[in-house]
Amino acid sequence: MWTRAATAAELRALTRVVWPIVVTQLSQMGMGVADTMMAGRVSAADLAGVTLGGNLYWPSMLLLSGIVMSITPSVSQLHGGGRTGESGEVVRQALWIALVGGAVTTWLLHNAEPVYHLIGVDPVAIPIAAAYLAALSTGLLPLLGYMALRNLCDGLSWTLPAMCIGLSGLVLKVPLNALFIYGNESLGIAPMGGVGCGWATALVMFYQLAAMTTVVAFSRVRMARLFARFSWPDRREILRLVRLGVPIGITMFVEVGFFSVVGLSIGALGVVQVASHQIAFNVAGIAFMVPLALSVGATIRVGTNIGAGQIDAARLAGAVAMGVVGAWSLVSAALILSLRQGVSELFSSDPAVIQVASALMVLGALFQFFDGAQVGAIGTLRGYKDTRAPAAIGVVAYWCIGLPVGAALCYGMGSLPELGVSGYWWGVVIGLGIAATLLLIRLYRLSADSDRIAAFSTR
Repeated sequence: MWTRAATAAELRALTRVVWPIVVTQLSQMGMGVADTMMAGRVSAADLAGVTLGGNLYWPSMLLLSGIVMSITPSVSQLHGGGRTGESGEVVRQALWIALVGGAVTTWLLHNAEPVYHLIGVDPVAIPIAAAYLAALSTGLLPLLGYMALRNLCDGLSWTLPAMCIGLSGLVLKVPLNALFIYGNESLGIAPMGGVGCGWATALVMFYQLAAMTTVVAFSRVRMARLFARFSWPDRREILRLVRLGVPIGITMFVEVGFFSVVGLSIGALGVVQVASHQIAFNVAGIAFMVPLALSVGATIRVGTNIGAGQIDAARLAGAVAMGVVGAWSLVSAALILSLRQGVSELFSSDPAVIQVASALMVLGALFQFFDGAQVGAIGTLRGYKDTRAPAAIGVVAYWCIGLPVGAALCYGMGSLPELGVSGYWWGVVIGLGIAATLLLIRLYRLSADSDRIAAFSTR
């Protein structure tokens, strides 16, 4: 059993790593909130277009980013084992994968308008969604490059650079949004409405890549030797990263893709339902940034201890992270329930949107517990380099159970009640609940098995 002193020491170590990640995640979420608030003030159609564009962009990006995110557990274990200088090669190979995959995905997203027609999205929102998606995807390659360098810093337990760059990116994003959404005659920029949000985000992505490159080149991260030499693609290292990273990408893709398909399906219900869903989802997403940061922190702390050969310390790191996640879930659920009406009014002046969004936030408060538990467990398992089981669990929980149940409740299939947009949210709650339960069982069994932990660490 762990001592109180050891637990307190781990909590302090986790806090040092996590609090900058929380700020970083909130700044990233702030960009989405800025898009929602500013596009929503133009029209419900613009807000729906931004929402629907994001529903195709983010799952695609996250599927690719799994390879990039495999950098964090790889580097943290190398760093914990005193082999930091080998980290640069890991990042160089991950960048090759990101370059090829990012270029292909960018082309696909620039030509994605037929998808909206195929699924029956409200025709008013389709031109805005397609144009927003094309603008946003222009920044995909620099975003992947930034993420690779950020994950290198994270793996070295240095999370402050990403926080500073994230905050400055948010400061840059808001005036760029205003410039492109509303236009500026003196600069010759015509009003773009919601589409302008995509161009603003793309420019911020280029800025963040340049800033993080500077940090890695001229700071203590130089010990990773990223820029020590040029590397051509290495088949062995790329395959290792693919084996580790593809399941990470699939895990994120199946969850975010699940939410995106829900959002796209709601698109057929009308702009009021789409706008209400986006507002409630943004609020729940802001609260989710803390468990998400704790998940990254758990990956770093568990991975570092595993690399140092301290398995019991790795178990403690995971347990502390999960405990903090549980406490935060209680706080965030209470805040969402008590502030839902006022927050809805901040995002929209449409009474119908406010009413539906406030109702959806009740369900958003409920799934804080399940969402926090599942992402905390995923981060801890990732620190052990266990990435395949979470991917399989996500497919079953979200796509095989949550999505069909949500659709059935939305449209009242069979003897079920017709709940409309709330039906899909009930599907989300059920899917998250099943995923959280299975992931916690997986984590409990793995953390108790030293032989399996050792086997995973060699991946």
